Amino acid sequence: MKTHLSIFFALFFLSGYVFAENSVPLVYQITIDKEINPTSRIYLLNGLKEAKELNADQVLLRLNTYGGSVVDADSMRSAILYNPIPISVFIDNNAASAGALISIACENIYMRRGANIGAATVVNTTGEQMPDKYQSYMRSTIRATAEAHGKDTIISGKDTTFVWKRDPRIAEAMVDGSIYIPNVIDSGKVLTLTAQEALKLGFCDGIAESVHEVITKFMGYPEYKLVEYKPSGYDNLKGFLMNPAFQAILIMLIIAGIYFELQSPGVGIPSIVAVTAAILYFAPLYMDGLVQYWEIIIFIIGIILIGVEIFIIPGFGVTGIAGVVLIVTGLGFAMLDNDGFSFKEIQAPDLSRSVLTVLSGIILGFFLMIYLSSKIGSKGIFRKIALTADLGNSISINTEVKTLVGAEGETVTVLRPSGKIMINNEIYDAVSETGFIEKGTKIKVNKVESTQFYVEPV
Repeated sequence: MKTHLSIFFALFFLSGYVFAENSVPLVYQITIDKEINPTSRIYLLNGLKEAKELNADQVLLRLNTYGGSVVDADSMRSAILYNPIPISVFIDNNAASAGALISIACENIYMRRGANIGAATVVNTTGEQMPDKYQSYMRSTIRATAEAHGKDTIISGKDTTFVWKRDPRIAEAMVDGSIYIPNVIDSGKVLTLTAQEALKLGFCDGIAESVHEVITKFMGYPEYKLVEYKPSGYDNLKGFLMNPAFQAILIMLIIAGIYFELQSPGVGIPSIVAVTAAILYFAPLYMDGLVQYWEIIIFIIGIILIGVEIFIIPGFGVTGIAGVVLIVTGLGFAMLDNDGFSFKEIQAPDLSRSVLTVLSGIILGFFLMIYLSSKIGSKGIFRKIALTADLGNSISINTEVKTLVGAEGETVTVLRPSGKIMINNEIYDAVSETGFIEKGTKIKVNKVESTQFYVEPV
């Protein structure tokens, strides 16, 4: 009997201990103390997913940023507004620009004494203010974010008034310097609030000096369990690959690789570079759910059409142009969060980023092609992709080459119109004066300028 009682009390106290452990509120912390970019967006989305799996009671975003990408900030804002778990933000020092938009999306805003929030005007990488169409979108977005928190009901005697929890007009003044609000901001100045000013105007729910103080004093959890999101190396790599600047570099390598493969057909280094860059470009976008199958398919079709142009159809005509158009289209649409063939939900910043990234990559690719064509020589590992003069074994720059005018030889690569020819077992750079010339065609030298031969079929 005593044994049974001992077991009973042991189970009773153990169940009480387990219940007490489970009853302690779980607060999940996500720290973002860097520029708002694809990496910080990944931190937030992964953190919110993990918080949901752990059945967290509250999510606390510890924020310290000077801003960053509007596109990523908008995505983070949406994730916060529609998250089922309440999200509060603790502004540890700065919530400027994109950081202000993210903070206003949170249910509660807490600030460290001396912290700031505001200055959300859209600027470019050099700090210059962007055109009004960008400002208009940002004004609308930050205003809508403030409105999403609704109004508070204030009853005074028999009078009932409804007051915005976060005044949309004040939020808009953080973007638009032309807005005048009496006793808040003069026209011509973009609004930035200190912690005390934000508290007075309803853009701060409390001033605290630590995460612990926020949780115990304002969340009302004297005892709690704190779990913090720990970014993985994969998160950082994925964020780096999705950075618009790096995406532009990948597009540059894709375009340049295709160009040099056109100049020297055959699976070689240009093909490897282009394919590798394409994989690095599409893979993180696919894993992030942005890329649709048809976008990858039209990109691949574009590659196939260019391959057909290289190996089957002489010259560079409709097939090649269509291939280039499909490649560029696939690269651009891959960055847009469209639903199949529906583009209704695409926002202006998303479209602008896509267009600017692709154009930047194409322009960089063009300059890379010019640079490599003039700089890569016969001694480098890429010696086969540039049509530069061989100063060693292939040619000797002297007056003897002038004597080869009228000589006959054979093309050793396709001339479209540039390529290489062989005369008397020596290799020379050549340009066709009559358009496309197949490999192995007999040619005649019409003139020589410097080390460049101008030829036509015999």
